[in-house]
Parts: sequence; structure tokens; C-alpha cells
Amino acid sequence: MSAGAGPGASAPVGATLAPGGVNFSLYSRQATGVELCFFDRADDSRPSRAISLDLATHRTRDFWHAFVPDVRPGQLYGYRVDGPFEPERGLRFDATRLLVDPYARGVVIPPGYERRPGQRRADGWATAMKSVVVDPSTYDWEDDTPPRTPVDRTIVYELHVRGFTRHPSSGVTEATRGTYRGLCEKIPYLQALGITAVELLPIFQFDSQDAPPGLINYWGYSPVSFFAPHRAYSSRQDPLGPLDEFRDMVKALHRAGIEVILDVVFNHTAEGNHDGPTLSLRGIDNPTYYILGPDRTRYADYTGTGNTLNANHPIVRRMVLDSLRYWVQEMHVDGFRFDLAAILSRDPTGQPVPNPPVLAEIESDPVLAGTKLIAEAWDAAGLYQVGSFAGDAWSEWNGKFRDDVRDFFRGAPGSVHRVAGRAFGSPEMYSHLQREAEQSVNFITCHDGFTLNDLVSYERKHNEANGEGNRDGSDDNRSWNCGVEGPTDDPAIERLRNRQAKNLLGATILSVGMPMMLMGDEVRRTQGGNNNGYCHDDDTTWFDWTLVEKHCDLHRFVSILNRRWPLKDPRRLPVTLTQRLREATHRFHGVKLDQPDWGAHSHSLAVTVEVRPARLRVHFILNAYWEPLDFELPPPGPWRRRIDTFLDSPDDIVDWELAPLVPGLTYRAEPRSVVVLFADQS
Repeated sequence: MSAGAGPGASAPVGATLAPGGVNFSLYSRQATGVELCFFDRADDSRPSRAISLDLATHRTRDFWHAFVPDVRPGQLYGYRVDGPFEPERGLRFDATRLLVDPYARGVVIPPGYERRPGQRRADGWATAMKSVVVDPSTYDWEDDTPPRTPVDRTIVYELHVRGFTRHPSSGVTEATRGTYRGLCEKIPYLQALGITAVELLPIFQFDSQDAPPGLINYWGYSPVSFFAPHRAYSSRQDPLGPLDEFRDMVKALHRAGIEVILDVVFNHTAEGNHDGPTLSLRGIDNPTYYILGPDRTRYADYTGTGNTLNANHPIVRRMVLDSLRYWVQEMHVDGFRFDLAAILSRDPTGQPVPNPPVLAEIESDPVLAGTKLIAEAWDAAGLYQVGSFAGDAWSEWNGKFRDDVRDFFRGAPGSVHRVAGRAFGSPEMYSHLQREAEQSVNFITCHDGFTLNDLVSYERKHNEANGEGNRDGSDDNRSWNCGVEGPTDDPAIERLRNRQAKNLLGATILSVGMPMMLMGDEVRRTQGGNNNGYCHDDDTTWFDWTLVEKHCDLHRFVSILNRRWPLKDPRRLPVTLTQRLREATHRFHGVKLDQPDWGAHSHSLAVTVEVRPARLRVHFILNAYWEPLDFELPPPGPWRRRIDTFLDSPDDIVDWELAPLVPGLTYRAEPRSVVVLFADQS
């Protein structure tokens, strides 16, 4: 019955607090009936109150709405949507399902939640996810101010909220391990490491059961809601607790000068393929929210997950924009990394279009104007847009940087010329109109693939624990085990691996662009050769904090390397390759000055960068050869040594003012090493 419920309004969409109650609005074009259900507890099997919305009073065009008095923040609710079940037309209404509001700012998961589709239980909706009414305006942000770190000073640290502090060695209070609050306790570590932004793996509420039997969806690329923070990452389990704890984390990171970038998934949902569960969008308006195949009973799958969100449909596009604005305005996040972002350039038929509406609206939205927008500019169906992603405001994960730098340091033939381009911001991709080198996000490793330690310790993936016969995960790893597969006690191999780790991180942080590093790479975190750890919530993927002491030399190297600005005068231009190309000149060399060897069998390169306004010169030597090489140094000197990865700590990297003089007119670069010299003539 609709007794006690006013007509309400179609806008805004979702559950919105108003004087005296809450306005509820839901889009469904082809539904024949909608029931709004309220619950007292997450595991209630029956609603404490149900309001049937009638066509005459509670529907305006395709929006179903009602104003319900006396509803307060924390109220649990859900929708039951009726309509035809005609898969051949793309319609999959099922009035037996309790559905999550697509605009829900909070979601609760009952203890007995089960993902398996088609299951009918005697306890009704006790196991169904439920939405939560939220009032985001009551939070006290105090004096919170976004750091607004310029892109050319940004160093991104990709981390998993749970995995960062879940390990018993984290030193975090047991009750807060693996939570937003636990991350707050490790902010001093992040500050000391020198990073300026954390990029959090998905924190939208996701379905952790979206994984093979017996495993868990750990990474979180299985969204249920685009507005609600993931409840399991909160130490507070009251209905409103995760929102406040997430905002506490953002506020604490901002006070430490660290930006918060969210890894967002607007390309698919947890509902999977045609055999997947009906959790929300499928049961509300399936053909609006998803791209369907020619056989309307199936979904277009450009994501490798079973479905593809119809992001350029006006209704879905509005939802995406509303979500982004919400996270910026109400949750104060500083940017977004868009998973499989190339999908957002596909139209409702799945074809890529030159000016995708959703991307154009994101880029031109005034609320998002100050945020960092980062695209993973490819998808699982072969669309690859690195260097050509739509718009001018987007940065891109540079997969070519990853591949070419890996190739160079493992000694792959023909990689010298490619690595030279990558070091200078991939100008063949980013030097065109309105693009800058910093729009290349340079990385060697990320959550998807080998960790840095495993990149230098394994020739091949070892994903047997994933239960798929080692068939999952990429086979194109471009890794080198330095002579032995996996762990070894051989000190020479361990020393080489440590040096290779420094080489790869050094190349990433010193190259022109926005550097990104993976959680734990600074202390050689390992996954035992597993390059697809999406389904492991255990020691395989957690940050083992005992490694901070075990690999303190690498940790020290990275921490000093991240101090990219001279300590005495931070207003000066940076004395690294991160300076924008228009403010610096460069000359390439081989072992002889001005004679670079671009041949297929070359394994070394030198380059001199001159930053004229600051009268600084920096000379880089990259030796991926297995023998030492003597490189001529350009006059005039004197040159000072900032970095030599062949040397043991603390000589491998020194602070600028402590750099020793380099005698003579040549420098011997030892096998597989990176050297950075500088001359300050101010």
C-alpha cells in the first residue's frame, strides 16, 4: 500500500533527505510496478513496511518516486520491481528479488548473503543486500583542503585498502587491520616514502563472492553500487559507519599532503553474464543499463567479466557523472583511475565512437575540473587507445612504458631506441596538441601482473593456487629471473635482483611523466610468482611489514629517490628527467659522446639533460649490458654522483648536497646499473 507516502518528486534520483522525511526516486522505463521496502536489520527476511508505487501518483515518465515521512539516516531499504521476464527482448524483471538502489550511498550485506543465482530460500530476503539511507551533509570536514598537487610533482602509490594493513606484522590495532582506519595508522610510512597520492583499488561496494568456488574477489572489480564505500573495509559496521570512516581517512591523508585517487569501475557490474545473479540494474532496467548482444538474451562482453555497462546511454551517463560528483563533493576525493576506460568510448551497439558523450561530459564537468583523471586506455576485447584516448584532460596508464622498460633491463634486443622515447614521456604519443608529457602515467608494475620482486625472480607465472590450471593471468610478462626461478640463497643472484629492482624503480621515477609504483615494491613484496592475485585474501597479496627491515636498503633508495626536488630551495626546477620537455634540452650518447648506439644488439644509453633556467645539467647512464662499460662525460664539469645502483647502500643514492665529485673524463658503469650524475653551475 502507498498509505502514508506522498507523491514525491523524480529529482534527485536515489534516496534524498528532505524536511520531514526522504524522497525516493528510481528510473525504470519498462517496469509495470515498483514496491519500496523498508527493513529494520540487515538479515530481516521480510520488510517492516512496504509501499507500492502506483502509476498515477508515483510515476513521472520513467521515474518512480515517493516521499516517505519520518524516515531517518540509517534506514535500510530496497526495491521490488515487477515487469515482463522476456530475455529475448532483453527484459529480466523478477519481482521475487530485492534490489539495491543504483544510487544507494550505503549498502549492508547480511551475514548469510549468497551470490548463487536462481536460489529460492525459505527465509525470504534475509540473505539479500540492502540499501541504506544516508545524509552526507552532517559530516564535519573541519578545515579539509585538497592538496592539489601539480601533476609534474605527483608520485602515485597504488594500494589495496585491506591488503595494506591486514598482515599481522602491520603493527596496526587488530580491530582496525585491513580497514580505512588501519590505513590512517600507516600515513607516517607513506609520508616518509615520499609519495604524493594513493590510488586505492576499488572501494565501491562490491560482491566479494564474485569469484570461482572456494575463492574470493579480493581486488574488488565487481561493483554493486557506484556510490557506497565497501563495508568490509570499515572497522565500524553500523549502517552509517563506513561513510564516516572513509571520510576520516581522506581527511587524514589530506592533512599529510597526500591525495586520494579512486580506482573506479564503470565498465561492468557484479551481475555477470546471463546466468549471473539479479542484484540491482538487471532487475530494474536491463536493456538501459547494459549493452546487449545481437541475441538479446546475452550480454556484450568487452570486459571479460560477463557484461558491459551501457555507459553512453543518457540515463547511465548521468549516473556515472552523479557518482563522480558525489565522490568529489561529499567524499572529497582528488581523482579517479578508470578501469578498462576504453569501454567508455563504445556506443550502445558496442562500436567505438570519436567523441564519446560520457568522456566529453566527464572532462567538461566543472565539479570535476580540478580532479586527476587517469584512464586505463584499453579493454578486454582488443580496443587499445594508449596515446589516443579521447579528450585533453586525461592522463593514461602507459602500458608501452611498462613493456619497453622491462625489455630494456632484461636485455631484450632492439629495446634501446624504445626506452629512450619512454624516458622522455613517449613524445610520439603525447606531444600532439594540448597533451603534455605528464599525461603519461609511467609504471613498471601494478596490481595486475607480477610484483617488482617477482618480475626479477620468475621467468613464468605460477598461478596454480587460482584453481584454473595456471591458464589465467598474462603470459606476456617480459620478466627475467636473474638465473634461478623463484627464491634463492645465492647472494650474487640476490644482489643482482636487488639492483634490477632499483634500476626499474629508478627508471620509473626519473622518467618524464607521472610515476606510479605498486604497494610493497619498495620492499620487494612477493606473491610467489602469482601474476593474477585477484582471488587471494591472504599472505599471497597482503603487505608483509617484516620486509621493511629485511629490504631496508631498497626502501631507503626509493624514499630518497622520491625527493625529486632540491631540499634547500624547493622553488627551483627539478633536477631530474621529470622536467617538462619545453623547459629542458637533451643529448643522447653511447659510450662515446653524441654517438648513441640504436642497434638491435645495443644494451646501453646515456643522455645529458640541461635545464637552462636553473643552469643545471643531469647526466644519465643506463647500462643493461652484462659487462662494465666506460662512458665519456660531457664537458664542462665538475660532475657529482647522485645515484649508482651497482654500489651498496648508502652509496647507491645520496642526497643532493652530499653527492661526491666524479674524477676524470669517463665514468665506469658496472653491469646492469643506472647512474645519475649532475653538475650545478648556478
